[in-house]
Amino acid sequence: MSDMITADLVDLDLSADTKEAAARSLAERMVAQGRVTDLDGFLADVAAREAQMPTGLDGGIGIPHCRSAHVTEPTLAFGRSAAGIDFGAPDGPADLIFLIAAPAGADDAHLTILSSLARQLMNADFTAALRSVPDAEGAAALIRGDEAPRVAGGTGAVIAAPATDDSAPASDDSALVSDDSASASQNSAVAPGAASAGATAGSATPTPTPTPAPAPTAAPADSAPAGPFRIVAVTSCPTGIAHTYMAAESLENAGREAGVEITVEPQGSAGFTRLDPAVIAAADAVIFAHDVPVREKDRFAGKPTVDVGVKAGINRPAELIAEVRAKAARGEATAPAPAGRGAGAGTPVERTGDSTEGYGTKLRKWLMSGVSYMVPFVAAGGLLIALGFAIGGYKINKAPSVMDHFLWTQADSWGALLFQIGGVAFGFLVPVLAGYIAYGMADRPGLVPGFVGGAISLTINAGFLGGLAAGLIAGGVVMAIQRVRIPAALRGIMPVVVIPLISSAIVGFLMFVVIGKPIASAQKAMTDWLNGLTGTNAVLLGALLGLMMCFDLGGPVNKVAYTFATAGIAVSDPGDSAMKIMAAVMAAGMVPPLAMALATTVRGKLFTPTERENGKAAWVLGASFISEGAIPFAAADPLRVIPSSMVGGAITGALSMTFGATLRAPHGGIFVVPLIGNPLLYLVAIAAGVCATTALVVLLKGLRKPAHGTTPTETADGGTTPTATEPKEQPVAA
Repeated sequence: MSDMITADLVDLDLSADTKEAAARSLAERMVAQGRVTDLDGFLADVAAREAQMPTGLDGGIGIPHCRSAHVTEPTLAFGRSAAGIDFGAPDGPADLIFLIAAPAGADDAHLTILSSLARQLMNADFTAALRSVPDAEGAAALIRGDEAPRVAGGTGAVIAAPATDDSAPASDDSALVSDDSASASQNSAVAPGAASAGATAGSATPTPTPTPAPAPTAAPADSAPAGPFRIVAVTSCPTGIAHTYMAAESLENAGREAGVEITVEPQGSAGFTRLDPAVIAAADAVIFAHDVPVREKDRFAGKPTVDVGVKAGINRPAELIAEVRAKAARGEATAPAPAGRGAGAGTPVERTGDSTEGYGTKLRKWLMSGVSYMVPFVAAGGLLIALGFAIGGYKINKAPSVMDHFLWTQADSWGALLFQIGGVAFGFLVPVLAGYIAYGMADRPGLVPGFVGGAISLTINAGFLGGLAAGLIAGGVVMAIQRVRIPAALRGIMPVVVIPLISSAIVGFLMFVVIGKPIASAQKAMTDWLNGLTGTNAVLLGALLGLMMCFDLGGPVNKVAYTFATAGIAVSDPGDSAMKIMAAVMAAGMVPPLAMALATTVRGKLFTPTERENGKAAWVLGASFISEGAIPFAAADPLRVIPSSMVGGAITGALSMTFGATLRAPHGGIFVVPLIGNPLLYLVAIAAGVCATTALVVLLKGLRKPAHGTTPTETADGGTTPTATEPKEQPVAA
């Protein structure tokens, strides 16, 4: 870790009073050392990570961290605050603040070093030494592992001592605390779960000291298994850098205190090493402490399980161990893996969300689950159909099957081949949509009834709306079946026979007999309404779709507009209005990245060097209809980029509808211009939106004042980059 933190990256008198100010103060030191290229862009990434989950931990620790394209090398800055700063920890403000900056493509070795720091934070002597170290050089040495904390003379005064192995980086076992100093560590102001860390961290071969579990949750003595109680655990967090490894260390420390054998599999950004199947098989219980889905979760099915967020693994590991032991004593276990949902298992949507989310949020995620799996079918099938029309003409949809009639030398035969392959791919749209909506609700058991319901929707001409309904019904039916208590002897046939049979029969009955006909009527009414749009109504619809495409640049609102458009052309003979809507949606989606690329070209000094590099790539991304090409710009400056993009998108969508441009292909950008009706006016509509967005972005950025504490510095190529201004002189890097 020697190259990750130096004395220049340490502030032992951090005067910030908010977490944002603390992050900025520490990030400015990184900028001064050339380790961060864009202060505001990096801080936007830090804020985005903080929005996912507060980074404050019990024991007075704050660990704001992120991966960012604005970081040149893995870097760690440390600040010590006398007053404390609120990072959202339950026990109050943090006085030890670690800002971790990892490049977007950080290699495994650097991430492993960062994980070692995270583990050290669970060591009471390490945090106590940082609170008392008198100088920045000493603090940096402690964090690097050049010096190890130890307790002097049993008096409780923590000092820094040279490490016994200067070549070894700090790791989860590098505390080097003698057994006779354990009592002193208990007096440190640290988290309850972390307080026990110092007692055994320094022993080469720690001897577990069993402590009785609390009476309400203790397992009956006659049910205790022979030998120590065995637990396997998995920890993971969104970034996979800090919380993942801190939870692992905390659980291991608590396990030693409780006298249980606990083996943890941290699933971090650097990947993970799978637990030995024999270890899992021998385990008596499982703990999941995670904020992202547990990878290969089925390995742990059939055992008593506690499933919580990663912070619970850090803050209350002893409670989790007691809880899972109590479950084992009561004989509670998750269902076998093939049965899908079990106690504490969760669905794909639930595993990526918060247990307190409302049904509105879950519904949106369920629908997006189906849409995300459907989009590749849309792109592949739609482009094949469009190429078929381009090669064989607009009557190619009347061609006979290529199985019966195919001539190698005729262009019409090749056009028919592409059209018919694309038609088959398009035929999966509604079943895939329905199947994966049900999957998002009920995991794998929802796939069969979801696909069946989607196929029935096509059969009865209920279309896209029918697919939405079928997916939601299928997921709900499977979830209801899974709540029924099933004897252990029958669990093996549940996923193979019982759930597919019962759920498919119920979904089929409802789609064919109860709701299918009303939905089909609604689908036909919507199609007729679209085909009847003319004049002002069509222009307003184009503007609305343009706003939606540019609102979140590939997010849920963008996907709603895109799915609405593709649903219209997903029929064998789409109407003229449906093709106009598809054209307007694609045109508007091209505007944000193209506008950012143009803005970085005409007024480069308003953008950082990194943004100018991103602008070069945005030309290609925008031309290919990949709206996400503008995300780096929106993340760094959302209040200027997103509204400007929405204005340009609305103009382009409205003009495209006004010009009557049509499009059969659901993707492709400028590469499918030959397939567009009125292509020249279509390009004019795109150019108008791009120019409008560019002008607004340049205007708004030109009015922006430099951020507090930074001054724009002219670069060799005419651009500017923020340069931190320090309150006192700093060494100048060579």
